[in-house]
Amino acid sequence: MKNHFNQWLSALGIELSSVQMTLLILTAIVLLSLVIHWFFHSVLIKMIAKFARKSRHNWRILIEDKFLSRLALTAQGILLFVQVTLWVNHESVFYHGILTATVIWVIVFATLTLFSLVDAFGYLTRKNKRTKNLPIQGLLQAIKLFISIIAVIIIVAVIIDRSPMLIISGLGAMTAVMMLVFKDPIMGFVAGIQLSANNMLRLGDWLEMPSYGADGDVIEIGLTTVKVQNWDKTITTIPTYALIADSFKNWQGMSASGGRRIKRAIYVDVTSVKFMDQELIDRLQAANLLAPYLHEKLDEINAYNKQHDIDMDSVVNGRRLTNLGTLRAYLLNYLKNHPYIHQEMTLIVRQLQATNQGIPLEVYAFTNTTVWKEYESIQSDVFDHIYAVIAAFDLRIHQSPGSADFDKLVVSRKE
Repeated sequence: MKNHFNQWLSALGIELSSVQMTLLILTAIVLLSLVIHWFFHSVLIKMIAKFARKSRHNWRILIEDKFLSRLALTAQGILLFVQVTLWVNHESVFYHGILTATVIWVIVFATLTLFSLVDAFGYLTRKNKRTKNLPIQGLLQAIKLFISIIAVIIIVAVIIDRSPMLIISGLGAMTAVMMLVFKDPIMGFVAGIQLSANNMLRLGDWLEMPSYGADGDVIEIGLTTVKVQNWDKTITTIPTYALIADSFKNWQGMSASGGRRIKRAIYVDVTSVKFMDQELIDRLQAANLLAPYLHEKLDEINAYNKQHDIDMDSVVNGRRLTNLGTLRAYLLNYLKNHPYIHQEMTLIVRQLQATNQGIPLEVYAFTNTTVWKEYESIQSDVFDHIYAVIAAFDLRIHQSPGSADFDKLVVSRKE
């Protein structure tokens, strides 16, 4: 091609030296490259972008991730390589330098183009309902890392004018060093595969890991780290491999179940527990939630005592109702009729072993919502009611004496 150009110039009576000819050709290549650049970026890409924005499909992501721009720059590099090969004298001092720079240009922008494709795949995955919560961010970062390593090896091979395979074979002697340098990415990559394959963690899951001070939503699962936005809006970063090496609690099962557990106890003063007398029974029979229970239980107890001819004058004889047992029955009926308590899940009101703080009466139930704000409101309403109604059973909540109690004691002594 270059010889035909020289003959054409000679026919026109133009004689140029080798250096002048090289400079002329380089000028022509630069001008042609600028024209190609203008056509690609000002005409072709704009036409494709206009079509993509009108399309119902997700082609727009290729525009936003600079895929077309990087692809065009890669194509420009390839065209420049072809021009240099065809027009520039292979013996010229400029040839090898320009050719090397052109090849590096193509490799760099080809790598960035692949990065854009990887990012576009990640975007489409996050938008898909079936795959949006999959922890693939670490996998995508691993793919980018692999592409980057291959690109660097090829660039180094081009610069030193050696085969890439020679460099790769030389890396075998540096395996130990490479393993040390890339220890975290390798361990994170393996951990990410295990997390994904076993469905252990997804984006948006509520993760609790006290050893790292993490308690909140998972907002990013990367190659080397997992980011958790705690409830106080701080961000905790956890090494990905730590999720495999250490234990953590994933609350996603609770969220998926549709119910959130209430497990809280009140402490009843032991000295307030007693057998129910007729006055207390009459008073509590007015309660709609207790009347059926009291009627059934009293009939059962009276029949038993009568059957065994028990002398009820002594308080230790026979069967009797206690105010604590009746409270348990009342609370169970109360929870069964509560509109925000899940009736298909475990529902228990139980008495635990007594302590020096009193008798623990524990409510074990589930709300029919997992929303934190609503859950706390329901739980608070339940225990507000318990604290308010307990006096009706002639029971007292255990409470350590405070300064007001001591003030009353001092006043009473003075009087």
